[in-house]
Amino acid sequence: MVVRLPRPHRFDVCVALAGLLGGLLLWGAGLGTRPADEPIVLLDGRWPILLPLAVTAGCEALRRTRPRTALLVGTGALTADTLTQGNLVTVVMFTDLVYAAVVYGPPATARRVPWITGLLTVAGTVVPVVVWRVPEALLIGVVVGLIALMPAATGWIVRNHREVAEAARLRAEQTALLAEMDRTQAVVAERARMARELHDMVANHLSAIAIHSTAALSLDDPDTSRQALSVIRENSVEGLAEMRRLIGILRDGSGDREPAAAPTLDGLAALVEGARANGLDVTLRTDHGEVPAPVELAAYRIVQESLTNALKHASPGRVTVTLAQRDEMLDVRVTSPCGHRDGPRAPGSGAGLAGMRERTTLLGGVFAAGPRGARWTVHACLPTTETARGDSA
Repeated sequence: MVVRLPRPHRFDVCVALAGLLGGLLLWGAGLGTRPADEPIVLLDGRWPILLPLAVTAGCEALRRTRPRTALLVGTGALTADTLTQGNLVTVVMFTDLVYAAVVYGPPATARRVPWITGLLTVAGTVVPVVVWRVPEALLIGVVVGLIALMPAATGWIVRNHREVAEAARLRAEQTALLAEMDRTQAVVAERARMARELHDMVANHLSAIAIHSTAALSLDDPDTSRQALSVIRENSVEGLAEMRRLIGILRDGSGDREPAAAPTLDGLAALVEGARANGLDVTLRTDHGEVPAPVELAAYRIVQESLTNALKHASPGRVTVTLAQRDEMLDVRVTSPCGHRDGPRAPGSGAGLAGMRERTTLLGGVFAAGPRGARWTVHACLPTTETARGDSA
């Protein structure tokens, strides 16, 4: 299996070539960092200077892709450079390798290099002073600090700034993502709310229209047809008015955008009278005090949808609507006779029960609907206080 090494960065290759060219110019001019007669110079002559220079330049090409390897090899090259007359460009390129190892290396390398260079600086300061006991020995520690510690400290500062900037960028992206999720959830919730309102406001009128139009078509009786058409016209006008009001709220720049007053429990009597006009035998029993507006709206819509369902699906018989306030709960119960029927008197979408359940759940209440003996019962318990809603949740 052949392992492909990452290609050097183009900028790093340019840095390596520039360093090599600069070192060759200094070498050609005969400029070195040390005189040839110094005791530390073990490799006399000008040619040995080129090997550390070339190796360090090659490490510069790997400063970003293989920073640890480049630093280790560069350290060896700098050590070899100290045994020659030396080249200033080799030393400068080594400082860049230290900087790159901290900035681009793994986190462990970024933490260790400053500590190691700091210890080398301290050792380069203390040991020569103790051994030679001359003030000039302090210059060795200064040189080590300039070559090793300062590039490492600079790289550490730059890396920290980059990490802080990256963390800020990630937080900004997360904030934008959360904002988008909140916006999407708000749109979905608003669509669900408008769907419930549209269904509750219009379904009752359309169901009455469908039932009475069926009666007008099936019975050859002028009086019955006239009564059915009268009911159809009344429900059509009311349904059209409510539809226009709803569209006006949604539309920007035209129509009546003022929302209609939310129905309250005081309007249940008129709602029941409308159901009686549509042919239901309805009895209303209420025993409640002051309740919050959201609870009033939910209770009204639940009764409205229950009467619509009874109009479409219930067997002949009495429909009972009961509202009773007990402790911190408003108990809403609508019962209607259920029995065998070939089909509904008007088509339905099946969203009525889901809408009632959603309204109850949003208030932290409990909803149940289903047959109980010979009657179909819709039962909702709506909390009337914040404490009761918290307990229900």
